[in-house]
Amino acid sequence: MPDRAPYDLLLRNGTVIDGSGAPRVQADVAILGDRIAAVAPTGSIAASRARESIDVAGRIVAPGFIDVHTHDDRAVIDGPDMLPKISQGVTTVVVGNCGISLSPLTLTGAPPPPLNLLGDQSAYEFASFAEYRARLGEVVPGINVAALIGHSSLRIGTMPDLDRKAGAPEIDAMRRLLADSLDQGAIGFSTGLYYKPNAAADADEVVALAELLADRGGVYATHMRNEHDKVLDSLEESFSTARRAKVPVVISHHKCAGPHNWGRSRETLPVIEAASKNQPVGLDAYPYTAGSTVLDPDHVTGDIRIMVAWSKAKPEVAGRDLADIAREWGCTEKEAAVRLHPAGAIYFQMDEADVRRILSFPLTMIGSDGLPHDSHPHPRLWGTFPRVLGHYSRDLGLFPLETAVHKMTGLSAMRFALHDRGLVREGHAADLVVFDAHSIADAATFEAPKTPSKGLDFVLVNGRMSWRHGETDVDRAGRLLVRG
Repeated sequence: MPDRAPYDLLLRNGTVIDGSGAPRVQADVAILGDRIAAVAPTGSIAASRARESIDVAGRIVAPGFIDVHTHDDRAVIDGPDMLPKISQGVTTVVVGNCGISLSPLTLTGAPPPPLNLLGDQSAYEFASFAEYRARLGEVVPGINVAALIGHSSLRIGTMPDLDRKAGAPEIDAMRRLLADSLDQGAIGFSTGLYYKPNAAADADEVVALAELLADRGGVYATHMRNEHDKVLDSLEESFSTARRAKVPVVISHHKCAGPHNWGRSRETLPVIEAASKNQPVGLDAYPYTAGSTVLDPDHVTGDIRIMVAWSKAKPEVAGRDLADIAREWGCTEKEAAVRLHPAGAIYFQMDEADVRRILSFPLTMIGSDGLPHDSHPHPRLWGTFPRVLGHYSRDLGLFPLETAVHKMTGLSAMRFALHDRGLVREGHAADLVVFDAHSIADAATFEAPKTPSKGLDFVLVNGRMSWRHGETDVDRAGRLLVRG
């Protein structure tokens, strides 16, 4: 009887962009189990040496994309196929951003905004991260999950009054919850200092929690206190907090928001670059001029377009502009926002030149910041990664394809200490995406946000053929990724 073929799968004749930023090469990639077993010059591995061989001539073979900024905490449980993400080549999501995490927290009433972005009261059923981890193991999501623990979730679970700094006993309680979560597999800690449940926390409170990451190899990610007029002050607060806690920091979805601040990325990016010379600093961004979060009447200023993403009070208005609703109701936009509460919205608050400048910045990773529970979501949920590869890299020539892939793979894995992900390299996890560089493109729009992207052939997750173009079924093979 002949010996069993040494490889499970061979991708032949492809063009490998390995995620490191290095130039593309022609190579064959062999897979055994859940690992990349060999990366060799084209033709050097015989097809007969694999149980299955696929000719990918004319296609790019790249690491699976890592979405470093998501709110998929509940989506990976309730919709574990994760079609919005895997259909655009994403094989790993980082959840728990902006101070909002599903665990460790249970609720006795409706979650206060922005925790309602993850679901209603019933979504918050995990008193410990270990319970959340166990549920992930039971459902087996279609993609891998790495989790941050949110400061707002910790505060809501330990403080009766969120409109003040935490006292010493409350900080101790939060530290215990965070330490337990880190020891149970969470990779870091996030803040959402912009949001009301987190806004009263000062830097001392954040440091008292973030310092727990230092000897555990964790990362601190922050939705800063202000991305508008005080964006420079908030950057300095973020860097100072991380220095005091002795931890790496990631600035979430960096932007210069509001018309008065358009163009200020010329100021912010040199500040970030200077800080990075003295401490570990990263940032992420999404490739759109609009953001999306809860609809807060306090942030309805009348100087930008706002589209309603969802409303508990008036679900039928999802997808409509707030100005049109206000005009129809004969009231101001702010009054309309109050009547729609609780609700979510898409804010057209950035300048395209800033978006391009931030995306081009060498430290910038790609994160979608998509909101999977919105009835009319921002198109970034379905289109972020192909939009970077197609529109910004290929069509506009903002940066080479190798750079684009690096920003969503190798750079992301390095920054979040996912040491066996993000590279097409022997011994690394076989998370891979195969796509056509000439046709890859986002198709989701603000009017039709759930339209799948184009130009992707198939996606492997942990060595398994998980998704093929045009399919809606996913062969789920994801797992929780822990530090290191």
